[in-house]
Amino acid sequence: MTPSAAQAAPPGTKDVTAVLFEWKFASVARECTTTLGPAGYGYVQVSPPAEHIQGSEWWTSYQPVSYKIAGRLGDRTAFRDMVNTCHAAGVKVVVDTVVNHMSAGSGTGTGGSSYTKYDYPGLYSWPDFDDCTAETVNYQDRWNVQHCELVKLADLDTGEEYVRRTIAAYMNDLLTLGVDGFRVDAVKHIPNADLANIKSRLTNPDAYWKQEVIHGAGEAVQPTEYLGNGDVQEFRYAYDLKRVFTNENLAYLKNYGEGWGYMNSSQSAVFVDNHDTERNGSTLSYKDGANYTLASVFMLAWPYGAPDVHSGYEFTQKDAGPPNGGTVNACWQDGWKCQHNWPEIVRMVAFRNATRGQAVTNWWDNGGDAIAFGRGTKGYVAINHEGGSLNRTFQTSLPAGTYCDVQNNTTVSVNASGQFTATLGANTALAIYAGKSSC
Repeated sequence: MTPSAAQAAPPGTKDVTAVLFEWKFASVARECTTTLGPAGYGYVQVSPPAEHIQGSEWWTSYQPVSYKIAGRLGDRTAFRDMVNTCHAAGVKVVVDTVVNHMSAGSGTGTGGSSYTKYDYPGLYSWPDFDDCTAETVNYQDRWNVQHCELVKLADLDTGEEYVRRTIAAYMNDLLTLGVDGFRVDAVKHIPNADLANIKSRLTNPDAYWKQEVIHGAGEAVQPTEYLGNGDVQEFRYAYDLKRVFTNENLAYLKNYGEGWGYMNSSQSAVFVDNHDTERNGSTLSYKDGANYTLASVFMLAWPYGAPDVHSGYEFTQKDAGPPNGGTVNACWQDGWKCQHNWPEIVRMVAFRNATRGQAVTNWWDNGGDAIAFGRGTKGYVAINHEGGSLNRTFQTSLPAGTYCDVQNNTTVSVNASGQFTATLGANTALAIYAGKSSC
């Protein structure tokens, strides 16, 4: 079966990714059709598909034992059907890809493969792993970070020809199934030259490439080292959004992005939270109410980086795996949070697509927690994170006319001078854009 051609544009035209964390592939396929495509999401990111260790915890997906598509979320047929269905809906598919390591223990995998740590029959054996079998403890030591074991996981020797060829074969297999790109896990623990070599072996050298490299001040391995391979996730963006929305003033966001010392916008992947950070508390999460929602509105309205919208499930124990083993019968049931479809968030995806390429204009703030800004002649957003309502006349660069405020499903009239008057309740936003005149 030949994979269908994706209809979504390359990164930048529709650059928002819905990260459907631990969703079964059949549920992802349905969501592409019903929500992601119609909303304008360019990409969906799926959790690791490879066969992994058994167990109900979410992190079992990140301990592969073979490269067969035989994990908790679906088999090869379900995966291929998901890719084709998402493509038909205009949504490209990014795969979370674990290639730094294998498992930490021994047993039988989700697809029936027997394994022991350092011995994965038909795939890897002891010589294919790094000589350091101790746990990484010193992030100021490059060798320790890149040759020892991340939380006791068997660390692949990516400097070896056989290992490089085998990893590339796994990624090329995913490409034959039609995937459009990869989110590469734990990249800090893989030397840049090794990754570059693996990428050079891909049958589609233009496949999207997004690398997880967690920023740590003063650490030996820095995210910027990997920009030659492709996009890199800018973790500081998420960390700082939490601090600003929790303890500081939104007015500080006026030059958010490179002005804060971040990587170049065109190569940065950004997010409000991801599956790790929502659990360790380093970023906002669904538990943070308006802080989380308004930070997501800001991210989608602000022209820095390519945004990921994390969509997971409720948890009280940070190890808890997905409800129903990953089957999503319906959003907002069984603990599934579906942040990608929260009205305040999903409606900003079309705003982002409509304002693409437009600079920030007409910035306004009250010195505190109320801000507003335009996106050239295409859009305008106001965010009131104050404790009381905000009433004012806003100056935009929009043509005169009637616009739908997609945050509130009410109309806004912009006069010939580009002005409109509105009242925003506490912890609410307003967003209007060209081409959306009726609600």
